[in-house]
Amino acid sequence: MRFLYIATSFPEPEKGATIYTDLAESLYEAGHEITVAVSEQAKNKKATEMKLERGFNVLRIVTGNYYDVGLIEKGITTLKIPILMKKGISKYLGDCKFDMILFEAPPVTNSGLVAWAKKKFNCPAYLMLKDIFPQNAVDIGIMKNKGLIYRYFTAQERKLYETADYIGCMSKANKEYVIRNNPWLDPNKVELFPNTKKIVSEIPKIMGEIRKKYNIPENSCVFLFGGNMGKPQYVELLCEAVKRCKENNNIFFLFIGRGTERYKIEQTIKENYIENARVIENLPRDEYEQFTRECDVGLVILDPRFTIPNYPSRILSYMEYAKPVLAATDKTSDIKELILEADCGEWVWSGDTEGFIEKIKEMATSTDLSAKGYNGRKYLEEHFRIEDSVEILVNKIKN
Repeated sequence: MRFLYIATSFPEPEKGATIYTDLAESLYEAGHEITVAVSEQAKNKKATEMKLERGFNVLRIVTGNYYDVGLIEKGITTLKIPILMKKGISKYLGDCKFDMILFEAPPVTNSGLVAWAKKKFNCPAYLMLKDIFPQNAVDIGIMKNKGLIYRYFTAQERKLYETADYIGCMSKANKEYVIRNNPWLDPNKVELFPNTKKIVSEIPKIMGEIRKKYNIPENSCVFLFGGNMGKPQYVELLCEAVKRCKENNNIFFLFIGRGTERYKIEQTIKENYIENARVIENLPRDEYEQFTRECDVGLVILDPRFTIPNYPSRILSYMEYAKPVLAATDKTSDIKELILEADCGEWVWSGDTEGFIEKIKEMATSTDLSAKGYNGRKYLEEHFRIEDSVEILVNKIKN
């Protein structure tokens, strides 16, 4: 089978891995042809180029800056992406043949690009729906409900769903939401397509080397928050937890990643003279994985105002390395059900600050963290294998 994956983010091998790179690699390793066309940030690359990465062709098309920038620049780049992507795909891949086009949302503005690619290559398109926009922006106050901008992006969202031949949703609640809130949409083309990942064959032993390197107390319970720190991640709750636990020597907070709201955590640590918390920018893949191995609890945080059922993929990394999870999310997400079913950690509504801090202190002294972590690992192996995602896509083409 031949796949064209139109991506908005696809890190180079030395810069890390995501659920998307895992999927592309697994399609390739299963004997299928995969070509990735990704919009590249101008600050990372000066000119468009195609080269072999991870064993297959990756076409990096320079379109503008999208991540870690202001809303205006992000908006301009979003509008430029389809135009420049068409130009790059035509130039480098115009003579190729494909059986299926893969693409993700966000962004919701790629419907024209995908419709064009479907016609050019005469094949169906599979939407991997990872976020529901613009409603998520309305939920957390970034966008006004029913305003002009909202109506524009709602129209773009509808075009996106219309363009896709299949829509894969992250969770059961996610799928039900899409069908319920889009009564015009054919429910038969909406299905479950969970976040999955390539799972390390065995869990490496914890050596303690990374704690020594970054001067993290050996006996403290380390709570790790890894990934983007933007508005959806509700860093205000994390800031409050850091302040309220500053005197607890058995607790250490580690924040790794970037994002528009990261500065709030940095300011909180600095202004309150907090010694048991640290913010580290993006790390090489192997070093971040070592941090994950040596942490004690993985944090998943979402704004309590969300009415859409988010399903953060970062939880998979914690489960992979047998780390228990503490999730503080809205009440709509079915992350709560996952944690309860897998018995892999604790959940609290993110609007309950006192409850969140209480859970932190409880887990810091818990004796069953290891057992819950291994429960999560077992559940991951049974429900979130990347091979299952490959099978779903291949069967779509066969049928």
